[in-house]
Amino acid sequence: MKTLVCIKPGEFAYEEREQPKLEKGQAIIRIKRIGICGTDLHAFEGTQPFFEYPRILGHELAGELVAVDGTDGFEIGEKVSFIPYFNCGECIACRRGLPNCCANIKVCGVHVHGGFAEYLSVPSSSLLHGEGLSFDELSLVEPLAIGAHGVRRAGVEEGEFVLVVGAGPIGLGIAEFSRIAGGKVIVMDVNEKRLAFCKEKLGVNYTVNPLTDDVLMKLKEITNGDMPTVVIDATGNLKAINNGFGYMAHGARYVLVGLQKGEICVSHPEFHKREATLMSSRNATREDFEHVMACMKKGLVKPTTYITHRVQFDEVKDHFESWLKPETGVIKATVELN
Repeated sequence: MKTLVCIKPGEFAYEEREQPKLEKGQAIIRIKRIGICGTDLHAFEGTQPFFEYPRILGHELAGELVAVDGTDGFEIGEKVSFIPYFNCGECIACRRGLPNCCANIKVCGVHVHGGFAEYLSVPSSSLLHGEGLSFDELSLVEPLAIGAHGVRRAGVEEGEFVLVVGAGPIGLGIAEFSRIAGGKVIVMDVNEKRLAFCKEKLGVNYTVNPLTDDVLMKLKEITNGDMPTVVIDATGNLKAINNGFGYMAHGARYVLVGLQKGEICVSHPEFHKREATLMSSRNATREDFEHVMACMKKGLVKPTTYITHRVQFDEVKDHFESWLKPETGVIKATVELN
């Protein structure tokens, strides 16, 4: 089968590899759609933590089930996706029902080879039924689940102001599920095209551009002087993350969904006097995936509006680097396999 391997930062190569054979407790998926994730882009740049080369990227996947062992209720040929965080089931996190932050986690396309391939073997326990959704929709469940998990971590409540920093695909999902939870959403980004997308496609009422706006003044104006009670970072940018501490109301919660390699710097007195809460949000759980799929089926979220670029699998190598450039205008790039 054909695969696309990230040999080292900045370099891809197509390689022929043996098609996976069915093993105990595993399932084999014929890949039909691959969503390009920030993790994939960061791996190509060489800025992704927890990463080694060479690696087959890709974990936002949808396809057809071609073989399965160890689980009932799935039919050969049905549309499926899967939860791409393979947990050990034995560590303290797993024992406490937190498989998304398993101490020995293997994330597909990060710690183990992913879905930039024609076929992929995954644990049968990770499978998700297609639920009548299209391949495009199924390939977008995972990034939306990341956002939904961050919103659940924040405990967003009806009527409170939620500041989402970063309007990439993960930030868009956070904005969507904050709205679904009843929050009043504010999106901050330096890219005016993405802010316009938030207003036009997602119905976001409040946007802030730190390059052109006085951020503190605008946030106070929007929140009637209170400041947001929830701040969620989806940038993975160290400066943005550090700045986020200054955007919180007293008693606020700050959730870091974005990830970077550096050290966070915060004024302890400013953080302390707010009795603020700082949380990280890693991956997502089956509960989050099921919530996302239910919201898709109800029409509460329409993720296919995020897809701005499409390529065939044979074209990924030629186009991938361009998706790193803001001028390309990418919200979500999707790869199609026949």
